[in-house]
Amino acid sequence: MEEEIVTMPLIGDNAPSFKAVTTNGEINFPKDYKGKWVILFSHPADFTPVCTTEFMTFATMHDEFRELNTELIGLSIDSIYAHIAWLRTIKEKIEYKGMKDVEVTFPVIEDLKMEVAKKFGMLQPNASTTQAVRAVFIMDPKATIRAILYYPLSNGRNMDEIKRLVIAMQKSDAENIATPANWQPGDDVIIPPPGSCGTAKERVESKEEGKYCLDWFMCLKKQS
Repeated sequence: MEEEIVTMPLIGDNAPSFKAVTTNGEINFPKDYKGKWVILFSHPADFTPVCTTEFMTFATMHDEFRELNTELIGLSIDSIYAHIAWLRTIKEKIEYKGMKDVEVTFPVIEDLKMEVAKKFGMLQPNASTTQAVRAVFIMDPKATIRAILYYPLSNGRNMDEIKRLVIAMQKSDAENIATPANWQPGDDVIIPPPGSCGTAKERVESKEEGKYCLDWFMCLKKQS
């Protein structure tokens, strides 16, 4: 039997378009999300413990993401009826780390034919032929893929890191800056490196308030 080749869109690509049935009705991506950032994330299956903790965490942070003009879309290779039953169980029965009575209000895609999962490379045969791995695609308001995160079936994602990344990318877009390792909102940011020797010299010798250089190629801007 010929091994199926997994393909996936890359950072900078236009995100694949799709129509899908979800727990919130049919969605048409990217048309329905014009002007918004979107986080599309897959999970292996409904009624599984790791996925349950992830969905509860994302659901409790839903408003925080919306404040960042960011919408959430979940996906698994399960039926709409399984999704609804699982989300009802989460709301009515599951309490975890102080989270209880959690209602998942973002759409969860029914992908029984694996059409969306295959478009995004979420189905990886060496991990499972019937379950999507834990993929995260972050798309900007132009439906361009800006970040991709992949986790194995066994380990849950860090939703705070996903939120931090969205904030960092939005700040980079708005201010033409970069963010250093472990950057958190409020930390100093990096000014893009100079393109010429003359510019580099000017930057190092500059006394502009709020800016400081560690060397010619590494200048930062204070945020507080």
